Amino acid sequence: MNLRKTAAAMLVAGALAVAGAASAQTVRIGNQGDALSMDPHSLNESLQLSVTGNVYEPLVGRDSKLGLTPALATSWRQTSPTVWRFELRRNVKFHDGTPFTADDVVFSFARASGDGSDMKSYTNDVKEVRKVNDFVVEIETKAPFPILPDVISLLYIMSKKWSEDNQATRPVDRRKGIENAASFRANGTGPFRLRERQPNVKTTFQRNGNYWGKIEGNVINVEYTPIGNDATRVAALLSGQVDVIEPVPLQDVARINASGKTKVMQGPELRTIFLGMDQKRDELLYSNVKGKNPFKDKRVRQAFYQAIDIQGIQRTVMRGASAPTALMVGPGINGFDPALNTRLPFDPEASRKLLAEAGYPNGFEVSMNCPNDRYVNDGNICEAVAANLARVGIKINLQAETKGTYFPKILRRDTSFYMLGWTPGTYDSHNALNALMRCVDDKGSGQFNLGSYCNPKVDELTLKIQSETDKAKRDAMIREAFKLHADDIGHLPLHQQALAWGVANNVSLVQLADNFMPFRYMSVK
Repeated sequence: MNLRKTAAAMLVAGALAVAGAASAQTVRIGNQGDALSMDPHSLNESLQLSVTGNVYEPLVGRDSKLGLTPALATSWRQTSPTVWRFELRRNVKFHDGTPFTADDVVFSFARASGDGSDMKSYTNDVKEVRKVNDFVVEIETKAPFPILPDVISLLYIMSKKWSEDNQATRPVDRRKGIENAASFRANGTGPFRLRERQPNVKTTFQRNGNYWGKIEGNVINVEYTPIGNDATRVAALLSGQVDVIEPVPLQDVARINASGKTKVMQGPELRTIFLGMDQKRDELLYSNVKGKNPFKDKRVRQAFYQAIDIQGIQRTVMRGASAPTALMVGPGINGFDPALNTRLPFDPEASRKLLAEAGYPNGFEVSMNCPNDRYVNDGNICEAVAANLARVGIKINLQAETKGTYFPKILRRDTSFYMLGWTPGTYDSHNALNALMRCVDDKGSGQFNLGSYCNPKVDELTLKIQSETDKAKRDAMIREAFKLHADDIGHLPLHQQALAWGVANNVSLVQLADNFMPFRYMSVK
């Protein structure tokens, strides 16, 4: 293993050395992981959407303060409770020179809601997208949907003609490992063009000289290199081989700040890290319990919850850079209620009693799936959870792996116990309720509810929250839904992690609380 790691580090160092001759207006980014595809509808994951969001654009975007801003639509309004009219931006061209029109919008929404798409949760409440003329579209929803502009801010628009010409009319299905031209090439309207794609090696981007809007930074080229090894990533920043790294290993923050040439940008992140459990199958796929599913018993779920020493994880694994949570959303998300954000006490003895009451006095064995290159200290967190659970008699068979294989596995629901992180793309609680807590159907509801938690009352409230325009009533329903989910122990929330980016002193950029990294705000001094 050490030889393999050393060889991998040498390969990365070699690639970065070549990059050292880059021009002054090139920014070289080293990230712990890679975007798994250039297809903007293939994976609903923030790293993926952050990278592809430099090439593709939505109708309604976000500015540098995460406020809604016109993108490919210049304005929008409701013409009835269920119909939104979007005026499209004129004189916009895709990177291949094809004009952008309403046909591309209709096509992209259909593509994002079709087979293989991982973006269905953004479209499952859309009844129809129709062209009024070349520069006007109407989106009709199944019920009143006042937050529709927020919901579609991560649904990127593709060229209908390019997709047809390149046999890419359907999204890349990451669950099945299917690839097409959109996996490796891209043709958006965004401020940067894709120049070259070498998956898991390096991806390069170039400023779009024909961009319709303003690019605030001065960067011409961006070189994006995945560097999974923490020590190699930090060494690359400190030696000047890269200009930006993400994330900074928490133990290296002081060293980077003390170098005189680099600094660490830190701030709160909107992402919540949590654990999920298969609550649907009658027998778990990966457990020594046969003939029944322990996770269907609330007492078992609560035993797991109360066995986790979240303060210990915050102190030793996260080095203080996390905020333990009892909810599936954190501060900064519309509908978050601090009064509900009180965790059940850490109590191993109570866990043992609950397990005994549920019929498992000696515990049981179950596999746990975890990424080791996606979230801050994700593998270490899972190791700590496994150690906590071992103390109450639960034997965890930990399977930690790179996100390139991890996400396809858990998105197929080929798991019994798993970790996931979630940032509501709308910055609203409805997003988490709809994607993570709503009963699963084939239209996109509960698309990331990978353990199939289901409470019809939560579903009923989610639909009402979606269409309610009175803020006080809406917030009250959000509170009720979150309390029902918490009382059910529907998931095991852990914490909100903190952002830590390492940046060379001659580079300026904007750090957003959703952990997106727009190239358009980057400048080199």
